[in-house]
Amino acid sequence: MLLSQKGIFMKYWLLLPLASLLLTGCMEPQPITYRPVPVIKPKSKPKPVITPEKPKQIHELKEVEDDNFDPAYMYPETGSHQTVKKPEPVTVAAAQMSRAECIAMIGQEKFDKYTQMLGSEEGAIKRCTLLKSMQ
Repeated sequence: MLLSQKGIFMKYWLLLPLASLLLTGCMEPQPITYRPVPVIKPKSKPKPVITPEKPKQIHELKEVEDDNFDPAYMYPETGSHQTVKKPEPVTVAAAQMSRAECIAMIGQEKFDKYTQMLGSEEGAIKRCTLLKSMQ
């Protein structure tokens, strides 16, 4: 009896959607009504474009006299010419620093650090020379 009851329920479950589809297909469609879209008006009026007015008087261009140019005034010649001083070159004697002078100047710890960082004692001595020339 249970099997027959399940079969009845299955029939109803199949018939119900089919019947609803059949009834909705036979109905007349509702007419589509469109609502008008409200037009939003700006609160203020746009500003008019202001064009410049024409001049009231027409001016004529004047001739410019350029005969008052005096090269002696514009480029005066002085008795002694001023020269630009060149910077003094770095002396080569500073490049001949010894290991002991470098250690005395920066200390053993920094000398070892520069030696390790630059790969040799010569690099550390060059670094000391650079520091000395900056002082």
